[in-house]
Amino acid sequence: MQYNPAPRVVEKAPKNANAFGSAPTGQAEADKTRENRGSDQETAAPANEMVSGWVSKFRQELLIAGYSLRTIKMYTLYLDGFLLHAKKEPKDVGRSDIVSYMASLKEKGNSNATLGLVHASLKYFFKEYLKMNALDEVKVPKKAKALPAILTKEEVRELLHATKNGRNRLLLQFIYSTGVRVSECVNMKAEDINFKEKMGKVKSGKGAKDRIIILSRNWCAMAKKYVERKKVKSPFLFSKKNGKPITSDTVQRIVRKAALHAGITKEITPHSLRHSFATHLLEAGENIRNIQELLGHANLNTTQIYTHVSTEQLKKVQSPFDRL
Repeated sequence: MQYNPAPRVVEKAPKNANAFGSAPTGQAEADKTRENRGSDQETAAPANEMVSGWVSKFRQELLIAGYSLRTIKMYTLYLDGFLLHAKKEPKDVGRSDIVSYMASLKEKGNSNATLGLVHASLKYFFKEYLKMNALDEVKVPKKAKALPAILTKEEVRELLHATKNGRNRLLLQFIYSTGVRVSECVNMKAEDINFKEKMGKVKSGKGAKDRIIILSRNWCAMAKKYVERKKVKSPFLFSKKNGKPITSDTVQRIVRKAALHAGITKEITPHSLRHSFATHLLEAGENIRNIQELLGHANLNTTQIYTHVSTEQLKKVQSPFDRL
């Protein structure tokens, strides 16, 4: 996803702040950028100090609110770009400033999906944090709908068979058999897997909501042996040789390589396995509410879209991996 913000010059923020004054940054790196500046940079310093302060304070607010580090990184990036564009204290910002900024992003080629995230970031900052109505009647651009690549059951079998046995195959089997996001997969810890109950727990997933996932009977048998024989000591279910978790990029490469070896021409990603999980369950007649609960999928435009499903109900759901 492309994002082209205004150029960023980091400055050290003032230590004291009032309700609408400059907030402290808490960033030691800011001090290093203040040496040997020209007069033109010194003129811009107050604005950049203001921006750094508010960005730092916003980051702290998001941390307390329980947002993921990835979301915090993106939201603070968007706020940083907006304040540099507006060149105003937040209390002086109006609807026209936000419309102007979003229009400039669109002109630079940013997608509607990115503009939607920018809007969500600014909405939280102004409405939830500062209790301002600067975004009233600012419309969110419609996100282009793209149908995800769905694998057939035969393609799933071929993809898994083409994957190197051991960690990599177990990893792809895990994504397909549980429907987890790739970010949740790489951060999954062994302590959150219950082989006996064939259940797992995704902690602080997207939206900071823990949820229960089902585990395939076939996968549990293989994964249990893998964990018991694993030489590397690591809390993570899937780790590198140094014990650190593997990255999302690594999973992407594993999927691409497996698809190539399997002769699958579709443009697939790890997320395709998640979509296939949901589709195959639905095709098998599984209750849509159970599927929604297992996916942990939230719709920002509606409320209370999902009904509560008890753990006992989830235990009755059979993984599509066991039906291959």
